Amino acid sequence: MAKFLRTSGRAGLRRYVDAVAKVLIRIGVSANAVTLVGTAVVVVASILLLSQGRLLAGLIVIGLSVLTDMLDGAIARVKGTTSRFGALLDSTCDRLADGAIFGGLAYWALAEERFLFCALALAVLVTSQVVSYVKARCEGLGVECNVGIAERPERIIIAGVAVVAEILGVPYAMEVGMAVLAVLTTVTVVQRLVHARAGLNALERADA
Repeated sequence: MAKFLRTSGRAGLRRYVDAVAKVLIRIGVSANAVTLVGTAVVVVASILLLSQGRLLAGLIVIGLSVLTDMLDGAIARVKGTTSRFGALLDSTCDRLADGAIFGGLAYWALAEERFLFCALALAVLVTSQVVSYVKARCEGLGVECNVGIAERPERIIIAGVAVVAEILGVPYAMEVGMAVLAVLTTVTVVQRLVHARAGLNALERADA
């Protein structure tokens, strides 16, 4: 969930998600299975729907699959089986899903000869991956890096709003949406690099 949704109504939402998680646990569904299925659905929807310009269907399918982002964590928490590999698998699948979404949009834009939209979508694809890479690399070096104005939930929400505006016929909706995302993800990369530099320098001073 986006930052402004992570605190508002969290307890109530968590109660319902945990209830669904308990049902899935009873029938033998694992957190990793939910992660993999959710990612597969996003990738297939991006290839078969978004890349063909079937935006409404793609938005609905991908929107529903976002529920797996909550369910896999809930299953692991309720079952008490949280693991480092599960976290790694979740992050890896998020990168695959993001790449499929923005790659699918870029393909459709190219087919429609909307070259600015295509270029911006590819820029977002690259910068969004770098946002996640900087965090992973920084934390691998021993510094937390949960900063930035456009983390994954924010990026998905903004992309979704742009798609809805496109469906409603708003002129240049995708171009504007992708431009906003390209700027925000670039700023986020810079924010994380600045944060990482400060944190890593502090670690080096402490080790000196």
